[in-house]
Amino acid sequence: MTTSESRARGTGTAPPVVRTASGAVRGRHEDGLAVFRGIPFAEPPVGEARFQAPRPARPWDGTREAYAFGPPPPQDIGVQGRAGEVSGPTGDDWLTVNVWTPEADPSAGRPVMVWIYGGAYKLGHAGQPAYDARRIARDGDVLVVTFNYRMGIEGFARLDGAPANRGLLDQVAALEWVRANITAFGGDPDQVTVFGESAGAGSVASLLAMPRTRGLFRRAVAQSVPGTFFSDELARDMAAALAAEAGRRPTAADLAAVDPRRLTDAGQSLSAKMLQYRDRWGQAAPTVTPFAPVVDGDVLPTTPWRALAAGAAREVDLLVGHNRDEFRLFLAMGGMLGKITDEQVTAALRLLAPGGAAGERAYRTAFPDASPSELYERVQTDWLFAMPTVHLAQAQLAGGGRAHVYELTWPAPGSGGVLGACHTLDVTLLFGGFDADLGRLLFAGTDTPAEAEELSSRFRRAWTSFARTGDPGWPAYGTEDRLVQILDTEPQVTAYPEERSRRLWEGYDFLPLPLLG
Repeated sequence: MTTSESRARGTGTAPPVVRTASGAVRGRHEDGLAVFRGIPFAEPPVGEARFQAPRPARPWDGTREAYAFGPPPPQDIGVQGRAGEVSGPTGDDWLTVNVWTPEADPSAGRPVMVWIYGGAYKLGHAGQPAYDARRIARDGDVLVVTFNYRMGIEGFARLDGAPANRGLLDQVAALEWVRANITAFGGDPDQVTVFGESAGAGSVASLLAMPRTRGLFRRAVAQSVPGTFFSDELARDMAAALAAEAGRRPTAADLAAVDPRRLTDAGQSLSAKMLQYRDRWGQAAPTVTPFAPVVDGDVLPTTPWRALAAGAAREVDLLVGHNRDEFRLFLAMGGMLGKITDEQVTAALRLLAPGGAAGERAYRTAFPDASPSELYERVQTDWLFAMPTVHLAQAQLAGGGRAHVYELTWPAPGSGGVLGACHTLDVTLLFGGFDADLGRLLFAGTDTPAEAEELSSRFRRAWTSFARTGDPGWPAYGTEDRLVQILDTEPQVTAYPEERSRRLWEGYDFLPLPLLG
């Protein structure tokens, strides 16, 4: 065994040191991996850099310790009772990357997987225990990168005097850091796969549509793609409401006078009363998040569905999928399971289903035996995640590319199994974080069953195989056979199982959500 092999397996004593373009960093050996945390990929976005596009990190002298995750960005919903506060280091150096690598050897040339976390574009950070990437890196013999990006008002509010989609620009900057530096960590910059879930999947879809990302990644995985993208007019109207909550105007100059961690109060306050804006914001109002990628014509020229159908990502291998019971998590968290009335179903169907009142009739006809709760959950799942995801695959095919599709149908065992194959379950299975964050909810009151561990391993095998070869282990999706991989205790390849929903949404165009009045 060589010295480098010994150290990569955690048996050496010297900590791994890598020289990046900004300076040297020292990591740690952990569980057979070299792990580096909290490496700046951009300047802290405060002071003159507040609300601006990310700027390259300043070089440093000597060797920087890369032992701890960087400070989480300001959050609209804090987990310690105050908006803007989450567990983790404090400070303004939010824009940092973390690397898990089997061996920090420039000659290794391993595939690179870059994770983009979700959280409704307003909460989350790469240091969450749920995103510990050691099992993916170790089981798949790949290099994994995670990073922070600005969210909420800092990253997505449409402000005068600031570029749109600053959170997406942070993601581009992180990918540029990967291209410039990942070889030194043992990665291949020409074998980069971006992967993300929920808002992270919406970010992946956005990156596919953005001209400035060309050449930064070769493959993409989008798990539960949300269909919520804002028109410029809607985003500006929401920004005005956000600024009013803080007693300010919707300009970068005005809001820069407010501490970033206190400005999150404005986002939290507006989220709590978005239903009051239903007449102006339409379908965006019930989402209770005034943040999403903005189709501004510059950073994001058009929606991902239109961009992919026009061939924008035909050279990128695409893996997409969703969970069968996506919206059930939100019903459970809101105490609404089994409590939906027919009046609520009617309102949801007329707001969300294609065709308004005609869409309501079509859904009731397609699902004649569904209870009010089942029908409500079905249209919410379809509109928010399932149909945007499948339509992204179809757009990729229309643009001359290729896509693989999956559906997770295995139900989470926690809470008596009532959550089903709900939103975020795929993240817990992929990372194997059964004891972290939502994993504790999804598996509450149970020991992790052997079938969960096997399905977790299957996720990682498929995802890392895709990152290495572009093939996750099942046939590509086609417009005739529509073959998808069902991820369950007995996995199978079959025609897309949500055919009734697919037909209801056939030909639908996921346009930017408009300002109504």
